Amino acid sequence: MPKFSWHTDPVPAGLAVRQVYGFLFVPDGRLLIRLDGSKHTLPGGRPEPGEAAYADILRREAMEEVTVDIDEPHYLGYQCVDDGISPYAQVRMAAVISCAHPAAPDPDSGRTYRRLLVHPSKAGDLLAWGETGYLQATAAAEAALEVLGLPADGLPPTGEL
Repeated sequence: MPKFSWHTDPVPAGLAVRQVYGFLFVPDGRLLIRLDGSKHTLPGGRPEPGEAAYADILRREAMEEVTVDIDEPHYLGYQCVDDGISPYAQVRMAAVISCAHPAAPDPDSGRTYRRLLVHPSKAGDLLAWGETGYLQATAAAEAALEVLGLPADGLPPTGEL
């Protein structure tokens, strides 16, 4: 069974990055959660050949999966996945959504995902990624306040984008 650990330092040289996911916030401070059936997750995915910049990967994936444009992403850290064979990194970033376009099918899967807006404190429970998921969600909520300058109190209720 793989072991997961959360790190806020840069991804070490030689550790492959297999995923870039984003905690994407609307300007009122709520967090966008991607819904695929009953599964809650974040927008993001794998780097494509030739892609190296995490921000570029996240921008592409955000547009493909949830049809949003984002401002400059902030690096939060990475989750190391040690599968006992070849450990790899899953990068996490935070950004503000600058424009939401009408929902459209993901070009890779053909599915149109629902876009749920939630209070950031609900992310750890909804994502169900265990202890490292709560650490990631906490880092994102802190970055939303301290780096992205988003409000924390008086957020509107949960809804769809």
